[in-house]
Amino acid sequence: MAAAAELTPALILGSIRYGETSRIVRLATRAAGVRSAIAKGANRPRSPFGAALQLFSEGTAHLLPTRTDLHTLTAFDLTDLHAGLAGNLERFHAAAALAELTVRFVPPLPNPELFDDLVASIALIEVAPPDALPVVGLRSLWRLIADLGLAPEVAGCARDGASLPDGVVGFSHRDGGFLCDACARGGVATRLPTSDREALVDLLRAGGDLPILSPRHVAAHRRLLVRWVQTHLGDVALPALETWQRDRGGDAGDTPGDPE
Repeated sequence: MAAAAELTPALILGSIRYGETSRIVRLATRAAGVRSAIAKGANRPRSPFGAALQLFSEGTAHLLPTRTDLHTLTAFDLTDLHAGLAGNLERFHAAAALAELTVRFVPPLPNPELFDDLVASIALIEVAPPDALPVVGLRSLWRLIADLGLAPEVAGCARDGASLPDGVVGFSHRDGGFLCDACARGGVATRLPTSDREALVDLLRAGGDLPILSPRHVAAHRRLLVRWVQTHLGDVALPALETWQRDRGGDAGDTPGDPE
């Protein structure tokens, strides 16, 4: 008896042509993390997949497990194309950076909370008001990093767990977050202004109000996030993340942590 396909909520994060008629897709799934699957016949004119396998399509994946890492996608019940992402470059770049980090660093293991956060982030990026979009992108990426268990320590000193003083604090990428005054001495950490400290705490928080950031501070926090990824997830080529960083003058302004 043939094995039954496993059904799971999923999001298309990548798709490439395979042969004359098929496609290989990368999916974030709620039940099994990030998976690769072949959609046989997806390129045929009357394919049952239709337009469902476009980038950022959301739906229910019917996955047939195999003995390899490449499963078979027998169907994809589309619920949302997230077509609004394609109509604005800044929305698309933020979503693409999120997809790139997910594909690159999320393992093929169940993580429902990460999947739910990812889907919610894609939906919010699609509809966020233009003036809020840069900060929505920042929070979405920081939330993914937090879901991977790699968020900076902001509640206490990253080195010794000591309480943090009010106001300006030290921040160290290498040490993993904020530092108390004693650990920050000696030039090993950058002094993070109070406004940037509070903004980072808000960006890492699930839900709640978004911080209000000027374009200059958006650029600074983008660079801070990219450097954090390079330090803690590996200094590897991430072209979508780099493109997102450059949106709207993303290279301008001072970056918290640059002198470290």
